[in-house]
Order: sequence, then C-alpha cells, then structure tokens
Amino acid sequence: MGRYDIAVIGSGPAGLTAALYARRAGKSVLVLEKENFGGQITFSPKVENYPTHQEISGAALSEQMLEQVQAQGAELEMDHITAIAKDADGFTLNGEYGEYQSRTVILAAGSKHRTLGLPNEEQLVGAGVCYCAVCDGAFFKGQDVAVIGGGNTALQDTVLLAEICKTVTVVQNLPKLTGEQALQDKIAALPNVSVITDATVSALIGDDMLTGIEILRNSAAKKLDVTGVFVAIGQKPENDAFAELAELDAYGYAVSDERCLTKTAGFFVAGDCRTKAIRQVVTASADGAVAALAACRYLDTL
Repeated sequence: MGRYDIAVIGSGPAGLTAALYARRAGKSVLVLEKENFGGQITFSPKVENYPTHQEISGAALSEQMLEQVQAQGAELEMDHITAIAKDADGFTLNGEYGEYQSRTVILAAGSKHRTLGLPNEEQLVGAGVCYCAVCDGAFFKGQDVAVIGGGNTALQDTVLLAEICKTVTVVQNLPKLTGEQALQDKIAALPNVSVITDATVSALIGDDMLTGIEILRNSAAKKLDVTGVFVAIGQKPENDAFAELAELDAYGYAVSDERCLTKTAGFFVAGDCRTKAIRQVVTASADGAVAALAACRYLDTL
C-alpha cells in the first residue's frame, strides 16, 4: 500500500474536493470513510443552492463528486480511523480494519446533527424531518411546521421559516428559550409563530411522510398537525480521536481559520468539523480546496 502523500479522513464535499485538488496537483491520495461515501449531504432530498445546479439531490451531487475524484485517480477505503500518530516521516493512521501511512493528513470528518432519537426518525429524513432550514425550508412554503430547540440556531431557523411557512411552532424542552434576547424579541413579534416550553417530542407521526408530531408536556400528550419538523438541537463534530493533533474548542470543533491549519505541521482540517460561521456544501468544498493546496505547499517544502 505504501505511504501516501495525503490521507483524507471523510468523504463529504470537503474531503472529496480536497482529494480532487490534491490529485490535480499530482499527489497520491487516500480517502478514508467510515460510513457512507458522500457524507451528510447524501441525505438531503434537494439541493438548490450549489452553483451550476438549479436543483439536484444530495445523493446525486455527492455521486458526481465521487466519480470525479475516482476519475482523477484517488484511492478510496472504507474504514473508521480511531487514532493517528505523528512520526518522523508523517503520520500513521490506525483504523478498525487496517493501518495506513501518509506524509500529511486532512481531517474532513464533518459533524452530525444531533437527532431526537425517535424510532422512525431516520426513515422520515427528507420526508418531513429536516435538520437545516436554510437547505430545506423552501420546500415547506405555505405549510405548518415545527422547530425543535430553543437556542440561537433554532430561533434563526424560526425567523427564516416564518417568512415562508403558514405557521411555525417552536418546541423547547427547557422552561424558557436560550437564544439571544434580540432573536427572542424578533420571534415574539411574528404573528405566525408560537412557542411551547417544557415540552419534548415523544413521537413522529407518519409512515412514508410526516403528518404530525406528538409532544409531551407536564405528562400530557398533545398532537401537532405539522408537515415539517426542523430539528435544531445542536451538532456534534467527530474529532475526539484527533484531539492531540488539533486543538478542539468547548464544543469539540477543531480550532482553525480560513487557512485550514492546525497546531500540528502537516495536519490540516476542512469542512464542518472545524470552527466556522457558515456550514454549507459550498463552504465545505471551499475548505477542501484550501486544505489540499496548503498540504501540497507543505509537501513541497519537505
């Protein structure tokens, strides 16, 4: 197998774009993915904000990216990397199924939306259950929807959705909303928004499509007739195994700026797993290009 120039951990838009740029620069590349090639975007039914595509499914977009990377000669391996050690010649990556050697590493492991953990949640993703109002809100124009959560992201989603949806119901499990007061004031002034506190979602109603949710408040169950539910209870980056190589913030994101550098020479970070303001497909791809070119410059100095 030998030692690669660049090992990319994660095959979402950030990882695949990094692999593309690295291969076009003539570097040997191994892309390692633990679950599904393409990343979280594969679960999005429609993408309408990616340049060159008026409308495309997330699965189709990621498939096109994957085919392009394979055509450029990048190698792909399905494995879960559980540890990385820096050595004199670069890095040793230990996975569940094998060990890999690389002169540099680009961490593009992404982050996962925290889920409600309900039995049929996964099967209703893209059929009423959503995790990104910016991505999917337009599909619910004129409909009744619910936002789950009470932090800044949930309230920002509520403001956005209130402009296009018939009604928006915010469901918060705490006694009060926790987002910024300015956002709380903004949604309080919106006539089509209502807030239910001290409540949890106990069931998602519907087989093939969401038709409503059941909430539990003061031990009493109540059904909300909504066709869309936007879960905004936070994200979890997948960086714990790499904390010795990249500084992590309080939420577990790898600390880095637009240069995609970390505290470890030869170790770069790209996409949703790093500290950043906007997490979208296009910004992840941009990170991948930046990280790959930074890794190439680093390799050229060795």
